[in-house]
Amino acid sequence: MKGVLGLMCNKAKVGLLLLMLSMVGCNTLKKVEDDEFLLTKNTLYADDKKVKNDDIESLIAQKPNSSLLGYPLRLNLYNLAKENPDSSFQNWLHRKEKREKRLNKLLSQKQVNRLKESFVVKGASDFFKRIGEAPVVIDTSLTQKSVDRLKGYYNSKGYFNNSGTYTIAPAKRKKRAEIDYKISLGKPFLIDTIQKNISSPELDSIYIHTKDQSLVKNGDQFDLANFNRERERLTSLFRNSGVYNFQESSINYDIQRDTSQVANDQLMDVQLNIQNPRTANDSTATDNEYRVHRLKKINIYADYLFGSDSDSLKSLDYENYTIFYYNKLKYKPKALTDAIFFEKDSVYRDLDRIRTYRQITNLNTFKYPNIEFIPDTTRAQLISNIYLAPRQKYSLNLDFDVTHSNIQEVGTAFSATVITRNVFGGAETLNISARGSIGLLSDRNPSLSNEAFTSELGGDINITFPRIWLPFNTEKIIPYYMLPQSRFLIGTNFQKNIGLDKQSFNSVLSYNWSPSISLKHNIELLNVEFVRNVNPDNFYNVYQNTFSNLDEIADQFENDPQYASFFNTPDNAADPIQLNIPSGANNFAQAVLNNEIPVTPEERSEVNSIEERRQRLTENNLIFASNYTFTKNNKLNINDNDFYQFRVKLESAGNLLSLLEDVVPYNKNDNDQLLVFGVPFSQYFKTELDFVKHWEVSDSKVLAFRSFFGLAVPYGNSESIPFVRSYFAGGSNDNRAWNAYELGPGSTQNVNDFNEANLKIALNVEYRFPIAGDVKGAFFADAGNIWNVFDNEDNPDAIFSGFDSLGDIALGTGLGLRYDFTYFVFRLDVGFKTYNPALEQSKRWFSGYNLSDAVFNIGINYPF
Repeated sequence: MKGVLGLMCNKAKVGLLLLMLSMVGCNTLKKVEDDEFLLTKNTLYADDKKVKNDDIESLIAQKPNSSLLGYPLRLNLYNLAKENPDSSFQNWLHRKEKREKRLNKLLSQKQVNRLKESFVVKGASDFFKRIGEAPVVIDTSLTQKSVDRLKGYYNSKGYFNNSGTYTIAPAKRKKRAEIDYKISLGKPFLIDTIQKNISSPELDSIYIHTKDQSLVKNGDQFDLANFNRERERLTSLFRNSGVYNFQESSINYDIQRDTSQVANDQLMDVQLNIQNPRTANDSTATDNEYRVHRLKKINIYADYLFGSDSDSLKSLDYENYTIFYYNKLKYKPKALTDAIFFEKDSVYRDLDRIRTYRQITNLNTFKYPNIEFIPDTTRAQLISNIYLAPRQKYSLNLDFDVTHSNIQEVGTAFSATVITRNVFGGAETLNISARGSIGLLSDRNPSLSNEAFTSELGGDINITFPRIWLPFNTEKIIPYYMLPQSRFLIGTNFQKNIGLDKQSFNSVLSYNWSPSISLKHNIELLNVEFVRNVNPDNFYNVYQNTFSNLDEIADQFENDPQYASFFNTPDNAADPIQLNIPSGANNFAQAVLNNEIPVTPEERSEVNSIEERRQRLTENNLIFASNYTFTKNNKLNINDNDFYQFRVKLESAGNLLSLLEDVVPYNKNDNDQLLVFGVPFSQYFKTELDFVKHWEVSDSKVLAFRSFFGLAVPYGNSESIPFVRSYFAGGSNDNRAWNAYELGPGSTQNVNDFNEANLKIALNVEYRFPIAGDVKGAFFADAGNIWNVFDNEDNPDAIFSGFDSLGDIALGTGLGLRYDFTYFVFRLDVGFKTYNPALEQSKRWFSGYNLSDAVFNIGINYPF
C-alpha cells in the first residue's frame, strides 16, 4: 500500500512539475503573436568560422531576452503586466449593470475614477513593465541593420569587399527562432606607403621627430581603430608641444586606391593630411597656421568672484607669477604657485594644464578652477589667467547611524566633523571630529556587565598639508604634480562595557602621493597606538568559551575541600558550581601551572594555553610602527567592470624603540620584556598582499576575484602579535559561511570566542548578474583560514606547519541579492559551510550545507 501511495505521490509531483513548466512556457509566449518569432539565439560566422567576441556581438541590434539560470525571468515579469489596464478596468466596471452605481454609492464617483490609477489596476502593470523586459520579436529590418553594422565593422578592419547575409531558422519549439549571421570577408587590404601633407612647418617638424612612434605603419593590415588612435596620439603630441589650440578635426587620411576593385596585391597608399585651423568665416583651411606658443605671463586671481569688479584688485609679483587679490591676500604665495605647473617663457603643454586642475582641486580649498588662455598671434605667446573661487572656510558634517551586531541588540552612533580650510595660509585643512555611540547589550547577563548598555566616545584632530612635510626639500623626488600630502592625526577612544572596557590613544604622521591616477604611495612614518584595558578582571566574563574550557577541567576538583576557595557557592542547589571570576579562575590556573593541582599533561597544556591567551588579551599594548603601502588600480571610472587592483603593505614595529635601548636603558618585566612607561612595546614585521581582478563576462555580468595573503612575525620584545594587529576570518567581507572571528585557527573548532592568528590566506570568487531592474544577484565561493606561525602557540591544530596545512583551508559557498541605489549597494548574502576543516575528515564536506546552519550577512557595497 505504501509503495502504491509513494508511486502516486511521485506521479503527482511529476505532473505538477510538468504543469508548472507548461505554464511557464505559455507565459513566455503570452505577448508573441502567431505570425511572430521570439528570438532565442544569435550566431555569427566570419568565413564559416564562428565568432565569439563581445565587441562584435554588441553590433547586433536584436539580442535574445536575458535569462536567469536559463529562465527568462524579466520577460515573464513583463508578461504579467496588462496591455491596456484602463480598458480592462472599464470593461470590468460595466460588465454588470449596477456595479458602477454600487461603487459610486459606496466610495463616491471621484474615488471610483481614482481606482483606475491605483497600483492594483494600473500601477502593478507599470511596475512589471519597468522591471521586466518586453519579448524580443524578430524584426527583419533590425536584422538587416545588424548585417550592415557587421559589414561596416569588417570594412573598418580592411575587408572592404566583404558581403553579409542572414538566415532565420525556426526552432523546434513553437513561435521561436534563431538567426545566423554570415559574413564573407575576402582578402584584407594592406598599407603600402604613407605620405604626409602637413600645412604648418612647425607641426611638420614636431611630427618628423616622432614619426617612428606612429601607430599606422607600412605593411600593416588596414585598421580604422589604429588610424583613430594615431589621430589621438598626434593631437596629444601637438598640444603638449606648444600648439595650445590644436584640433583633432584638423587630421584626416586619404586612401589612394579604389578599394571596390579586387586585385592580387590588395595594397593601398595612405596620405596623412594635417590642415591649418578653421574659422567661423571660412570652413576650409586659412592662412592662420598652427604655431608653437610660449607663456608670456601668468596671472592668478585668488578669491575670485564671478561678476566682481576687477579694478579694485591689488596685485603681488612672486617668482614670475602675478597674484591678484582683494583687500588682503589670505594665502601664502608659494602655496598658490606650487599648484600651478605653467612657467613663464616655457612652451605650453596640455599636460601642465591637466596637472594644474588636479592639484588645485586636491588642495580642498578652492572650487574647480577656471583657466583661461589669451593668445598673441603675432608673437605666438599666451597670457594665462587662473581664476580661483574659494570654498567656505568652515563646514560641518553630521552623521547618524543605527547598528546591530552580535554584541549589541540595537545601537545608535553619531559623529560630527568641523572642517577648517587654509588654516595657516598654506591651503592646509584641519578636521576636528567627535564620535559617540550607545547600544543595548544583546546579553543581559549580570556577570558580563553591571549595566545593560554599551557606550563609546572618541575624537580625532587631523591636519593635512598639501606638500611633503619634512626638514629637507623633496620636490625633485616627489614633484607637486604627484599631489603630495602630509597628514598628522592624534586621537583617542573610550569604550565601556564592550570587551574589557578599552581606552586607546593613537597618533599618525603619514605622507602620500600619486605619480599617476592609477598609482598611489603611502608612508606612515610614525603610527603610535597605546591600548589600555580598563577592566582586565572581566576577561572570563567576556570570553566565556575560554572560561567554559577552564571550568570543565576544574569540575573534577569542585568537591575537594582544599580547593573550595576557587569555587562559588550557588544560592540554589540546582545551579552548577563554577570557578569564581576572576580570583578563583586565575588562582586555579596558576595552581595548575605550579604543579599544585594534579592534572593530566593534556589538561595542563590547555590551561597553559588559556593563561597565555588571558595574559595577552588583558595586557596593555604599545605599538610604535612604521609602514609603506603601494596601490595600483587601473579602474577608469565607476562603470568600468574590467580592471584590477593590487596592494602591497610592509609594516615594522618596535625597531626604533629597541635601538634606543643603549641610549635610554629600559626597565624589564618578569618575562624579560623591555618596558616603556611600564608597558612592553610590541615588536614585529608584517606584510600583506591583496589582489583584486574583475572581468566583464558579458553585458552587466561580472566575474570578480580576490586573493589576500597576510603574515605578521613577532620577534625581539614580543612573542605574539597584538590583538588589534592580528588577523581573523569570517564575516560579510571575508568567508561568508562563517561569522566574524568564528573560523580557525587551522582545524581548531571555536576554542575561543574571538579567534585570531598572525597568518591569513583568503581567496574569493563571485559571479554577479542582473535579475530585474536594480535588483542583482550573485553566486560566490570563499576559501581561506588563519593560522599561528612563528609565535608562542603550541596547539598543532592551530599552527601552519607547511603545505599539509593548506588542507585546513575552509570553503564556503552561497548566493546573494543586491539592490543598487546608484550611490551605494545594499547586500544580503547567504553562506553555507561547504568544507569545514574543524570537523572529522569524514564529515568535512557538505555537513553544514542546510538552511539551519546558513550564515546571513548584511553589508553595504560589494565585498571586493
